[in-house]
Amino acid sequence: MSNIINLFITVYYLTFLWSSSVILFFVAFSIRILTFPFDKKLILSNLFTSFWASCYLWCIPTWSIKKYGMEKLSLKKNYIVVSNHQSQIDILLAFNLFLPFRWVSKKEVFNLPFLGWNMILNKYVGIKRGDKDSVKKMMQQCESILEQGCSLFFFPEGTRSKTGELKPFKPGAFILAKKMKTNILPIIMQGSRNVLKKNSSRFVWKGDMSIKVLDEISYKDFEDKSPQQAAQMVHDLFLKHLGKN
Repeated sequence: MSNIINLFITVYYLTFLWSSSVILFFVAFSIRILTFPFDKKLILSNLFTSFWASCYLWCIPTWSIKKYGMEKLSLKKNYIVVSNHQSQIDILLAFNLFLPFRWVSKKEVFNLPFLGWNMILNKYVGIKRGDKDSVKKMMQQCESILEQGCSLFFFPEGTRSKTGELKPFKPGAFILAKKMKTNILPIIMQGSRNVLKKNSSRFVWKGDMSIKVLDEISYKDFEDKSPQQAAQMVHDLFLKHLGKN
C-alpha cells in the first residue's frame, strides 16, 4: 500500500513542480525587471526563489521540517555557507532558510525550462565539470559575488552521500573563504535522504527533516590554517553534531 501512495505522491509532486514553475518563473522575471534599478545584490529575487523552492516542501503536508538556530542568520552579513548533502531535497531545505545566496551548479542545469532560467536571473554560477578554464572562471565569479557582499552556498562533499555517512570535504569553499576573508556558516541537514534517496526518482510520502544553523566560524579561527586544514576542522565539527565523533 505504501508503494502505491509513494507513486501517487511522486506523480502529484512532479506535476505540481512543473506546472507551478511556469507561473512562478514569470513572477520571478517580473520581480527581476522591477527591482533591477536598485536591487544590485538580487536580494528580493533571491528571497522570492526561496519562497518558490519552499513551495515544494510545503506541498506535501506529511513532510515535517524542523528548523533550529534560525536566529543566528543575518541578512546584513555574507557567508560561505557549507552543508552536508544527502538528497536533492537538500537544495529545497537550503532555500527554506530564506537567506539570500548564490549557488555553483553544472552548466547544463541552466538549460532546464523555467527552473534553469530562474537560475540565470539570479546570477548563479555555472561550471563545466573537468574543464580547467571553467573552474578558473567559476572561482573568479565567486570572488566577485563575495566582494559584492553576497553569500555563497556549497555542499563541500561535492556530491550526495549514498549511505548518509559524511564524505570528505573538498577544499574549494575553504580556498574562497581564506582568500576573501569570509566567515563560514555551517548548516546541518538531516532526514532528507529518507524522503528521496540518491539515484531514486520516487518520493516517500512521509518523512521528518531538520535544518540546524550552527555558530558561524570567524575568519580568524582558520586564518592560520591551510584550506585543507580548514576543511578538516569544519568536517570534524559536522561529525560532532551528527553524533559520529
